[in-house]
Amino acid sequence: MSRSPRIRRASLAAGTVAAVAATLLTAAGAHAGPAPAAAPDIDVKAVQADLDQLQSIADANGGNRAHGQPGHKASVDFIKGKLDQAGFTTQVQEFDNNGAKGYNLIADWKGGDENKTVMAGAHVDSVDSGPGINDNGSGSAGILEVALAVAKADLKPAKHLRFAWWGDEEDGMVGSQHYVSGLGAEKSKIDSYLNFDMIGSPNPGYFVYDDDTRLEKVFKDWYAAKNIATEIETEGDGRSDHASFKDAGIPVGGLFSGADYTKTPEQAKNWGGEAGKPFDPCYHQSCDTAKNIDEKALDTNTDAIAHAVWELSS
Repeated sequence: MSRSPRIRRASLAAGTVAAVAATLLTAAGAHAGPAPAAAPDIDVKAVQADLDQLQSIADANGGNRAHGQPGHKASVDFIKGKLDQAGFTTQVQEFDNNGAKGYNLIADWKGGDENKTVMAGAHVDSVDSGPGINDNGSGSAGILEVALAVAKADLKPAKHLRFAWWGDEEDGMVGSQHYVSGLGAEKSKIDSYLNFDMIGSPNPGYFVYDDDTRLEKVFKDWYAAKNIATEIETEGDGRSDHASFKDAGIPVGGLFSGADYTKTPEQAKNWGGEAGKPFDPCYHQSCDTAKNIDEKALDTNTDAIAHAVWELSS
């Protein structure tokens, strides 16, 4: 039975609207692209195994991994070996300070827009007085395992990914300053720099750098979703590697779990330490060993690093 012209016109109009709507939805979906994959959970046991290795390196080299000492170079060689095996392009950057040679280790992952590079870094040297497992084996091992997770996932980031382990931070951000000062025009290609200094302190606080609101939000939203209270990181302002990048106008963010800056009034004055908050009583002492780590803080903060790397590079 034939339909009336009016019904036929209404049917055609409805079909046209549906087709247009479907086309718009398809176009919107194509423009949006697939949602970025979630970061994997980083096995804290793997991070702790790296810390045990850094402890062994210190034990075999006079008890420390400090600038100018064999334990520092051995630490760099250990990390470089794991990255090379995982498929990273690595470079050891040498510099001199206080009559001794220092080393930065830079590791680039394949692909991604190099005009928008996301960097994650940590200093790998200790002080002369101890092995420096929390300060800063923890940050060094945390970003190492995140880098290895990138390789295991064969991540294809939209932005280029670079990881870095700085030498001679304990003498005043020497390695990171050396790197930044040599960037020249390449400085504008760094989209963000994330710093991780002491992420496994006993009695930890969850401090988030507040230097850049975009980067701060990435971390704070992640902790909030897990009902973990965070604190604004002010105690470390100007005294860790991110300062070299911030001074050069590069957006910076990062994490810190606390130190004891109140051992002397001079430290408290210079570094902004707060009385009554000895998060790491072994800070810059011989007892900063593999036993001086809070496993939960190390686990939580390493997972937060992975989340930030995945999100910011997508």
